[in-house]
Amino acid sequence: MQDLVPKRRLSAADAAFLYLERPEIPLHIASVSIFDGAIPFDDFVTCVASKLRLIPRYRQIVVMPQWNLGLPTWEHDKHFDIRRHIFRETLDPPGGQAELEALAGRILSQLLDRSKPLWDIHVVDGLEGGRGAIIWRVHHALADGVSGAELLNVMLDPTREGSQVCRKPRFRSPKPAASDRSLANGVGDAVSSTLSSLIRAEKGLLDFAQALFSDRMREGLKGLLGLLPELAASMERLPFNKPCGGDRKFCWTEFDFADVQAIRATSGGTVNDVVLTVLTRALARYVKLHGQTVVNRFVRIVCPVSLRKGDQHGDLGNQISFLPVALPMDIRSPVQMLKAVTARTEAMKRGGAAHMVGLAASFIAAAPPPLQALFWRGLPEIILPVPLLNMICTNVPGSRVPLYTVGRRMLACYPQVPTGYDLGVNCAVQSYDGKLCFGLIADAHVAADVGRLRDFLSTSFRELCRAAGLKPSGLKRAPRPAPTAPRTQMRLSRSAETGGGQGRMSERTVKNR
Repeated sequence: MQDLVPKRRLSAADAAFLYLERPEIPLHIASVSIFDGAIPFDDFVTCVASKLRLIPRYRQIVVMPQWNLGLPTWEHDKHFDIRRHIFRETLDPPGGQAELEALAGRILSQLLDRSKPLWDIHVVDGLEGGRGAIIWRVHHALADGVSGAELLNVMLDPTREGSQVCRKPRFRSPKPAASDRSLANGVGDAVSSTLSSLIRAEKGLLDFAQALFSDRMREGLKGLLGLLPELAASMERLPFNKPCGGDRKFCWTEFDFADVQAIRATSGGTVNDVVLTVLTRALARYVKLHGQTVVNRFVRIVCPVSLRKGDQHGDLGNQISFLPVALPMDIRSPVQMLKAVTARTEAMKRGGAAHMVGLAASFIAAAPPPLQALFWRGLPEIILPVPLLNMICTNVPGSRVPLYTVGRRMLACYPQVPTGYDLGVNCAVQSYDGKLCFGLIADAHVAADVGRLRDFLSTSFRELCRAAGLKPSGLKRAPRPAPTAPRTQMRLSRSAETGGGQGRMSERTVKNR
């Protein structure tokens, strides 16, 4: 990690996640990781403790300034105790995926305690097959998806042997930084942060204005203008766009990353385009399940975009913008859907949509800190007649090689992105060791049947593989069926649909329509 001596003051983007949070909108990022054996609890605690020197944030608390005159700061926790952050959980038999998902949902429903550093880890025993799991949470004010993945990588090891040699740490308490809590100092901080934010916003505006003179940007803006009718048409609620409470459900599935790459080779697009195609087709099925039509309807999905440069991947905090895309739900051909998704994401990228969103955020950050706090805290109370978006889908690259902790190999890592307000379901995706892992977080009352959406992801991915001429979980080309022959959907094992577990599920034969 590069953030060995991090800045004490939170950025405006980091602070916004603190202001927005409330019991019905827990704002932590998280993951559920499965390991090939039970995790020795005491050894694991010792191993994590030995690495805390690499992540100073893990021993710091957030301190809010008086009257929000300045931005919050990170201060050393004088009472830090790692046993207040790592907990042991034991599942009742049979300890299958359903039981682990239920436990994850309960943990992800809880707010992180702001009186201590904003992270925790739950070590889970009792899984069937002798496996182990960890449920890891860190507040969004501390990390975004990319830096969160980096944090998890720091906690793990690249070899089984290396993860078995953790030694007891010797903590050296840092000297507390000088801190002036006076009113004058608070006013000074507010003025200073406002001026620096204004300078950054004006620089961003100047950079954007200069980019407008490029041929690529001008062509991109034309394409962006052509998508405006679709963006407007997508501003309607889907079945899960309802006010959320605080209870969450979490479920997951996974696909072979080689299949994703093969789809790209035969049909084009990026990894994210494949993800959005599978998700959109799954959402179309879910919408029809709830008795609604998908004809001439769009889903507006917002994709976080990392703004990190090559030398910033180890930095903590939030360095993201957002790319909104409106995707049609009524395209019946999986490959044509992929092409439609690719065309729309390319147009939004060429038109600088993420840059414009980031520019708008920079001007909000240029407001005095008290106004920022007032704005973000009041935002969830505003109920709009139509939603600004239907869902967030984040796609984060993870480790390409297996990772370990205390001699146990991580088999899969299912990510979670926060949800709340009127976003009843959100999706997070992360690649890991040849897999593409999907995590669906849902409000337990708004989308109690989120497991059906997870099943539709598996169905949609298999359809896309077949349409691209591939056999799922392999790169061999599948024989093309005769146009008039009935299409029999493949028997799916529960492990293929949910990323683990026993049992089988078959689907009925359906006719081509």
